[in-house]
Amino acid sequence: MKISPIDIRHKQFGRGLWGLNEEEVIEFIQQVAHEMESLILERNSLRDSIREKDLALTDMRERDRVLQSTIHTAGQMSEKIRADAEREAKLVVADAQQKAEIITRDSRDSLKKIYQEISDLKRTRLQFEANLKALAQAHLTLLEQGERLMPNFALTQSSEPANKSNDLSPLSASGA
Repeated sequence: MKISPIDIRHKQFGRGLWGLNEEEVIEFIQQVAHEMESLILERNSLRDSIREKDLALTDMRERDRVLQSTIHTAGQMSEKIRADAEREAKLVVADAQQKAEIITRDSRDSLKKIYQEISDLKRTRLQFEANLKALAQAHLTLLEQGERLMPNFALTQSSEPANKSNDLSPLSASGA
């Protein structure tokens, strides 16, 4: 059974043979009532404080949960961004390698063509030189043969008038 300060103040005691000092009993009851009132006020204040602290704790726990969730989400996002950046970097590197391979292959092909053209030009030059040499040799041979066959023709030719129809020189017959 709960006793309130009012119950204590209004408590009536029975009187016995020797009785109680009524003033002491009343004073004691007043002290007990006053102490109970203080304790009840303190208890109510503590309950209010606990309630406020519970609310604050609940609020803090909610904030902590939201913060943890935000941190977790931020971590996931940063991991996703990092993975995306890594994947993008790999794609860029692969693309660059592919382009480099194409450029290298094209350069090799161009170099092969240039070497082939140089080789063709050298072959053409050698062939031209050989043909020119053969032509020069053929002309020298013809000149030598012409001098052997007609050693004095050059001297007699200079003393005779030009455009004679009876000229039998091999050079005039060939149209030279």
